[in-house]
Amino acid sequence: MNTTISSLKGKDVLTLIDFSSEQIYELLAIAQQLKQKQQAGESYTPLVGKTLAMIFEKPSTRTRVSFEVGMTQLGGHALYLNSNDLQLGRGETIADTARVLAQYVDAIMIRTFAHQKIEELAEYADVPVINGLTDDDHPCQALADLLTIYEVKKQLKGIKLAYVGDGNNVAHALMIAAAKVGMDCAVACPVGYEPKEQYVTAAKEAAAKTGATITVTHSPEEAVQAADVIYTDVWTSMGQEQESEQRLAVFQPFQVNSQLMKYAKDDYMFLHCLPAHRGEEVTADVIDSGHSYVFQQAGNRLHVQKAILVSLLS
Repeated sequence: MNTTISSLKGKDVLTLIDFSSEQIYELLAIAQQLKQKQQAGESYTPLVGKTLAMIFEKPSTRTRVSFEVGMTQLGGHALYLNSNDLQLGRGETIADTARVLAQYVDAIMIRTFAHQKIEELAEYADVPVINGLTDDDHPCQALADLLTIYEVKKQLKGIKLAYVGDGNNVAHALMIAAAKVGMDCAVACPVGYEPKEQYVTAAKEAAAKTGATITVTHSPEEAVQAADVIYTDVWTSMGQEQESEQRLAVFQPFQVNSQLMKYAKDDYMFLHCLPAHRGEEVTADVIDSGHSYVFQQAGNRLHVQKAILVSLLS
């Protein structure tokens, strides 16, 4: 497949399942180039006159700031819309909202709950729709994760990534991303909190083409064994607050701590999509250690979002 920027022009970014390995590598290469330009102080504004609508039904620090700053740095404009600004799927149908917004803006980024909502938005919008996060998927985060791993490890194929915790949207996106670039991925979750089968199946299908392995286990030690990268996320996500006490008990054996890290490679790197709860899913001596790259990872959200925006809109 031709992997020039134009091959992605106008494409929706709903899930990395829809992207080829070549397209993912292309986005990572563009992100690297844009990061280098910024670090060198070079101005690059290909999106002058373009507007991105940012719909937030779930609040976020990193997603909002990275998209808004990214769009500004590229010469465009970002329009912030929270759940009080729209009647998405309530007073107005999702289809009508999509059609209306497409009259005004060049792309829509949405951070919401049900994945079906973003699929419907994309179906009816005549402009690219970007998934800033749904309950099922988080493709922008996974791309930033890949970029960070590549910067530190200088490769992706053959790297072993261990994810320990809830089989949530972050786990789903990571499995797909890893499989697409030939990176082994082991996911360790408590019984009843495994990733959705459709994502496991999709990841294994992609892995069969790249030579990667995808494993789901209930043993954190098994997952972390000889891992190059260890990743975790909060145990209770937005919308699950009523389950918090139960989750704290169930996930305690899945805490990422120095004892668990003994199973990893000596030069392991630790990642977390943030915000982190020290003393819950990860201990301070891990996330604040020299093995932790969580702030480089957070910073890479900016460069990945810019790569997506440039690829879809320029």
